[in-house]
Amino acid sequence: MDLKQKMKNRTGEMILSYGQILLGCLIGGASYSLFLVPNNIAPGGLTGIATILNFLAGWPVGLVSLLMNVPLFLLSFKTMGRVFVLRSLGATVLFSLSIDLLQFQPLTTDPLLGTLFGGVMLGIGLGLIMRGGATTGGTDMLAKIVHRKMPFLSVGMFLFMLDFCVVIAAFFIIGSGEGLYALICIYVSGKVIDVVLAGLTSNKACFIMTEAWEKVSESIIKDMDRGVTQLRARGGYSKQERPVVLCVLSRQEIPRLKEIVQAEDENAFMFITEAHEALGEGFSKLSTEA
Repeated sequence: MDLKQKMKNRTGEMILSYGQILLGCLIGGASYSLFLVPNNIAPGGLTGIATILNFLAGWPVGLVSLLMNVPLFLLSFKTMGRVFVLRSLGATVLFSLSIDLLQFQPLTTDPLLGTLFGGVMLGIGLGLIMRGGATTGGTDMLAKIVHRKMPFLSVGMFLFMLDFCVVIAAFFIIGSGEGLYALICIYVSGKVIDVVLAGLTSNKACFIMTEAWEKVSESIIKDMDRGVTQLRARGGYSKQERPVVLCVLSRQEIPRLKEIVQAEDENAFMFITEAHEALGEGFSKLSTEA
C-alpha cells in the first residue's frame, strides 16, 4: 500500500472516529434531560456527583461535571498520552455542553422507565465515544493515577468504589428509591457499552476435532470461502497427534458448517464459542486508529 493510500485510509478512520465521538456526545447528553435528571438518577462517576449537586442546589450537570473533570485531565496529561488526553478532553467538553444545552421535555417521569431507557441511551452514547478512541470523564484516569500510587488497588475496583459511593450518596441525599434506580442504571449502561464496543454482529469461533480434518478444512475453504487454522493437538486418551480445525464464522454460517462436518465425519467433535469481535480479511477492517 503506497503512502497516499495510507494517508487516505487514515483520514477516513479519523473522520469515522470523530463522527462517533460527536454522535455519542449528542446521544449521551440528551439522555440526561430526557430521562435521568427529571427522575433524579445519578448514574455513577462525576456526572453522578453533578446530578446530586443539581438536586441539592440546581447547578447545571454538564458544567459541574466539566469543572471536576478538567483537573483530572491535567494530572493525566503526561501518563495517558497527549493525543488521547486532548481527544478525551474535547469529548468531555462536548459531552458536558450537550447535557446542559440539549434541554428536551422529559419523555417519562416514571423512575423505572427513566432508569432503563436513560441507561440504554447513556450506554449507547458512551460506547460510541469509546469506539471513537476517547472518554468522557476523568474518573478512569484518576483510577489509573491511584493505581500507580497504590498497585494493590486495581483500576476496576477503584471505579466500582467510586460508583458505589455516588450511589450511597444518592441513596441518603436524594432518596432510597433513586439510589437503587442508580444501581440499575449503572448496570444497564455498562452492558450496553459492552454491546456497542463489541458490535452488533455476533461472530462464532468454531473448534473441530475430526479424523477427516483435511477434508473438512478443504470444504470450509472452497464451499464457504472462509479461512481455517489447524492447531496442533494431542488426544489425552488416544495419545495421537491430530490437528484441531479452527475457523471464525458469522452466526448465519454455522448451519452450513455443521452440514460439512457431519458429511465428512459423523463422529467428529465440535464446540462453538463467542468471538465478540473479528477483525481482518472477511470481517471488519483491522484499524490501528484509537
